[in-house]
Amino acid sequence: MVVVAAHPDDESLGAGGLLSRLLRLPDEERPRIEMVLLTAGEASHPSSPTHGREQLAARRLEESRAALDALGGAAEGVPVHWWGSADGHVEADEARWTDRLSALVGDGSRALLVGPWRHDGHPDHDAAGRICAAAARRTGARLLEYPIWFWHRAEPHEAPWVDLRRLPLDPGTCTHKRHAVHAHASQVRPLSEEPGDETLLQPEVLAHFLGEQEVFVEAPARDETLDELHRSVAEPWGADTRWYEERKRALALAMLPARHHGRVLELGCSTGVLTRALAERCDDVLAVDSSRAAVEAARRRTEDLANVEVQQRLLPEDWPDGRYDVIVLSEVGYFLSPVDLDELVRQSANGLDRDGLVLLAHWRHPVQGWPLDGAAVHRAFEALPGWSRIAEYRDRDVELLLLGPEHRLPDPTE
Repeated sequence: MVVVAAHPDDESLGAGGLLSRLLRLPDEERPRIEMVLLTAGEASHPSSPTHGREQLAARRLEESRAALDALGGAAEGVPVHWWGSADGHVEADEARWTDRLSALVGDGSRALLVGPWRHDGHPDHDAAGRICAAAARRTGARLLEYPIWFWHRAEPHEAPWVDLRRLPLDPGTCTHKRHAVHAHASQVRPLSEEPGDETLLQPEVLAHFLGEQEVFVEAPARDETLDELHRSVAEPWGADTRWYEERKRALALAMLPARHHGRVLELGCSTGVLTRALAERCDDVLAVDSSRAAVEAARRRTEDLANVEVQQRLLPEDWPDGRYDVIVLSEVGYFLSPVDLDELVRQSANGLDRDGLVLLAHWRHPVQGWPLDGAAVHRAFEALPGWSRIAEYRDRDVELLLLGPEHRLPDPTE
């Protein structure tokens, strides 16, 4: 489990009970736990006459460690990472922390990611929530989000009732959580008697967090990184201009064993450059992408082609109906979580005609911010029983692989 907080004390308020319950489990049942603090909360008292920002940052980080220890159990073994965003400016580091958090989680198929709710209403909390949601999407981790500001700023009708999950807390856990919350002394007590050093977390605010339950939001994780990229750059991969892209496209087309194929499904079509090329070699192309901006661009590029349809779909859950002669996956597989990749492989196998083919093409270098690389994607497809390599190409930068059923051999006269 990885617990993320925008400021020291968020984790105690929102998830202290969950942490305490897990920390007090027997060794053989307790998951490995790590904590990430995105800021030091140095702006909590901007007008303090007694504490400068550096002094307050150091104090709040120490309080966070003390609060974790107050939760009991194996808290001393939990690493606490401080990543150093400026308090109030987490959004400026959103892309960087998404990559870093994804790397920390890795393969999230057996991981729980806990962070602020992405619609909490505080800019740092919302940004931290988006970071967690994107990392959960990339890694496949289960995501739980804890509201903080929501409880004292919103009306009941604004609550995401259908997505709320309740965690009951026993009396011992409540006691540990109360000790943890009060370890954040700079927030629950005045820094001094001077104006500007007042208590921030008043009893009426703390009442939301010191009861016999914790409440989390569990909603679908989203990663808008690629859509934002397509909105900001007309052709983000340079598919129209880069020699690497042109050469890879020619290699992919050369891998197709027949002069003409029937129905082709292109997964992750981006702006449709490869889509146009595939349309010359097949009867029909269904090109899909999760990015609305990419789909709009691909539709503009292929609007004169009657045998091309472009759809926005989030794969693998929104898999299209029908069966296909060829499924093409080019530079897309490593933008999936390991869990989603396994499901995509299964869906691909079920979506092929009996003699259908899968064409894979992926960059061979590390892909920053995602847990998979091209080699892992190709291994996942090759692991399907009954499939074999029909053709392959590999150089320093790119690897292409054509897979099909073992009974199918390429016909050189086609």
